[in-house]
Amino acid sequence: MTLDHLKHAQRARLVFLDHCLTWRGVANRRDLEERFGISTAQAAVDFRVYLDLTATPPVYDPTRKTYVATPDHAPLAPADALQAFDLLSDDVGTASLPRPTRQADPAIIARLYQTMRAQKALRLCYTSITSGESPDQWIAPVRFTSDGEAVHLRAYSYKHQTYRNYLPIRIAPDSPFEQREIAPPLPRDTDWHTKALIKLRPASHLTDAQAQVVRREFGFRGTYLLVETRKALEFFLDHRWGLDRPDARLERAGTEYVSIPQTDTD
Repeated sequence: MTLDHLKHAQRARLVFLDHCLTWRGVANRRDLEERFGISTAQAAVDFRVYLDLTATPPVYDPTRKTYVATPDHAPLAPADALQAFDLLSDDVGTASLPRPTRQADPAIIARLYQTMRAQKALRLCYTSITSGESPDQWIAPVRFTSDGEAVHLRAYSYKHQTYRNYLPIRIAPDSPFEQREIAPPLPRDTDWHTKALIKLRPASHLTDAQAQVVRREFGFRGTYLLVETRKALEFFLDHRWGLDRPDARLERAGTEYVSIPQTDTD
């Protein structure tokens, strides 16, 4: 039996238990009771199931009255430190910076989605942050994407005769939103159908000691850290990872592009 064989509710409790042992190094039944509002008996059942599932079971410390992870503890459900932040925040003074909330107009998103599903082109006004202009233009929406913070629209621009990424919030609410048939058929979105296999390494300006810290921080398993994305999203990766900054801790060591066959759903 594995975590995947469990019902959703129990799987969530065992993942929480696993994260406690991974990031706190300790866990007990009270953790489950307080987090999920379950009975002591149910918490005991969950603990027994967890002990049966893990290849490196924790050891019970009668003095501390808690289970302690062994030095060779192997997580059943890996998570990074940011995902586990709430576990580390209990009963201690911590703080975190608020993340910006990227807004989107639901009515505009719905229009884009429906136009996309109908396989039509849409006339709208889009404000460019670079030029400040808001030209009236036609686009053909093809898919939504995300950079991890905001939702973007991938669309064919009839004005620029190429595919571009748009932020829906920059579409004017009073746009014409006129629709028309797509003719002739859209060209292949080559950048979307190209996989970018990016090799990263510690930045050249770092000392050997700094480079070793960066390797630990980003979880290097060899000489390079391999990152995979679509060529159409490379800009967002460079910006999100800070690769475009002079003080970047990582830099590209090379990029391999691989064509992706287009399917009927593309």
